[in-house]
Amino acid sequence: MNPAAVGIRRLDLSQPADSRLLARLTAEYAAEARGTPLDASVTAALPAALATHPGLLAWLAEENGEPLGHALCMLGFSSYRAAPVMNLHDLAVRPAARGRGLARRLLAAVEEEARRLACARLTLEVSPDNQTARRLYRSAGFCDSHPDGLPHLMLEKPL
Repeated sequence: MNPAAVGIRRLDLSQPADSRLLARLTAEYAAEARGTPLDASVTAALPAALATHPGLLAWLAEENGEPLGHALCMLGFSSYRAAPVMNLHDLAVRPAARGRGLARRLLAAVEEEARRLACARLTLEVSPDNQTARRLYRSAGFCDSHPDGLPHLMLEKPL
């Protein structure tokens, strides 16, 4: 792979082809990360959900029309900073394309857009055992989350 030949482009989720592509890549990523495929009903609903959810942003790494990886982000808001916050929800590179700097290039595209939007911060979650991703994020300047000087834990309540 010639790194210069790999393009990074912003997906237009209002376009059915882009939302279907992102849904397919997301399903592949989820199956690998979870060790089991997404439920069929989720897979079927994903393209429309991606296309209509406000605040979603996505990028694609591709070479000669072949998708190699993607980044999916969501915009939120910091009331303490009166500014948007961008959360990197998914960053994935297909196994055959790994080790070529694509995750770093996708991450750079995300950061560039977050800066353009004057985001207060860029956030993400990473599995504690994903050492490769943790090294990437640390090398890109990410640190433990203490927004506004306060330590926080990420909690959830399934609905």
